[in-house]
Amino acid sequence: MNWLEVTIDTSKQGLETITGILLQLGVTGFVIQDPDDFDEFLTYQGKTWDYMDEDVEKLKDCPTNIKFYLAENMQGQETFKEIKKTLERMKDSSEGADYGSLEMSLGNVNEEDWANNWKKYFKPFEVGEKFVIKPTWESYNENTNRMILEIDPNSSFGTGQHYTTQLCIEQLEQIIKPDAKVLDMGCGSGILSIATLLLGAQHVTAVDIDQNSVDIAKDNFIQNGMKQGQFALHCGNVIADEALVKIIGQGCYDVVVANIVADVIIGMKELLKDFLKPGGTLIASGIIGDRSEEVKEHLKSVGFTVKHMTEKNDWVAIMADF
Repeated sequence: MNWLEVTIDTSKQGLETITGILLQLGVTGFVIQDPDDFDEFLTYQGKTWDYMDEDVEKLKDCPTNIKFYLAENMQGQETFKEIKKTLERMKDSSEGADYGSLEMSLGNVNEEDWANNWKKYFKPFEVGEKFVIKPTWESYNENTNRMILEIDPNSSFGTGQHYTTQLCIEQLEQIIKPDAKVLDMGCGSGILSIATLLLGAQHVTAVDIDQNSVDIAKDNFIQNGMKQGQFALHCGNVIADEALVKIIGQGCYDVVVANIVADVIIGMKELLKDFLKPGGTLIASGIIGDRSEEVKEHLKSVGFTVKHMTEKNDWVAIMADF
């Protein structure tokens, strides 16, 4: 397997926050370069070393950054997109915090080239019991009773290859009814919204904090033959925007799906509950295994009853009723 080297430029203040985000997204190995550490080391080197190489001495002037590696495949591409999207959110809402530039670079590879190269790994594949996920640029001529969901994620999260997306689709297959009204929080490419409509939902409202994702989702709705009256799209941050919450509507959804990350689900637990009708169901994913019990307890604390939890490759999806 080939690996891609990724570097995030940050500040000393940002190190803990960024490493926490990486851990939530399943990146468990990284190298931190902090000039303060080298400076402290160099300050005391005279007491313990007879000689110090000039290249080592220069490290006290190095930038603060975090380096890690992603597999050069679809999983790596999905993780890269989610990290990039999270960093963009941090830039927009840092509220005075000094996180540094939060710029992300890819070894010796041009990001645009890598963003196109990943397509060679994206072929039609089956998910759950009812779907074939097919990229728009691929053909699919197999005889199947499964529904074909076409997707072009472009720069947005949501090819269907990530375990969290698959877990959500598998749970949606179990609960979507013909008259269901669905809310998709953090819709990305729109893949989960489209899946609910193909399963027979009456209407889906898709929300994302990133306008580019909302635009991509709209294109994918159209690609899959969805009519304008079947979906609504909104861009914004429901945690900070009360007007958007009113537009989306509270107490009117049979199903809410939130494939985000653990901290955001925890931060939105009251809102997620308020969006649901009494007796409605939440599907929450994007949760790394180590934090699944923590998320479960937070959901229970606001009145959710956890029905079951499913897991793939240390990623977890929680189905809970309100």
